[in-house]
Amino acid sequence: MLPAFAGRALGVVMGNSCTGIILAGGKNTRFSGTNKALLHVGAKRILDHLYDLFRALFQDIILVTNDPLAYLEWDLTIVTDLFPVRSSLTGIHAGLFFMTTPYAFFISCDMPFLRQGLVETVIEGIEPHIDVVVPETFKGLEPLCAVYSKHCLQPVTQQLVKEDFKIYHLFKKVRTKTIPEHKLRSQDRELVSLFNVNSPEELAAAEEIHRTFGRLQGSELKPS
Repeated sequence: MLPAFAGRALGVVMGNSCTGIILAGGKNTRFSGTNKALLHVGAKRILDHLYDLFRALFQDIILVTNDPLAYLEWDLTIVTDLFPVRSSLTGIHAGLFFMTTPYAFFISCDMPFLRQGLVETVIEGIEPHIDVVVPETFKGLEPLCAVYSKHCLQPVTQQLVKEDFKIYHLFKKVRTKTIPEHKLRSQDRELVSLFNVNSPEELAAAEEIHRTFGRLQGSELKPS
């Protein structure tokens, strides 16, 4: 049986079953320390796009960061890493620790084209006894655009204690379900949702995508 929110129309609040969690705790080394969440693609900051999308989907939104003062203008819950080492898995751990719902959809703060339909497709993959729902394309798994259950907290904690920061190792320890590429493309034909900005070159590429598709409007990319 799917959770109560699965299969609902776009824009419907997910209720009390799933939290939206934005990971913004990276070092941003390839941007010389510039905060990727606050970069503009077109006229809109990446975080503004993600926040607007999450507000349409989730009652609870958590942002994981080690610079909480930078995010006070957004109406969300701000938490910090509990382990002193910065890594994506450390951010996932903090989100799992502080969330109060059975599941959470995690997204990296550097994904400016995330579409609502793709998020819902991943969330609708939740099943009883499944711990992780993760998109899979020809490039591999997308662990920073995925659902994790609260049950992942203990194995993630154990892994971090051992200083093993590879998310892929977690998938071997928990019950993981993948969402195939054809399902993802049914909601996002070009898979622009999965494009992330990790470098100045990728920011320039994001601007080109923005120009090609036109302005960002909510979760939709409209061709110009």
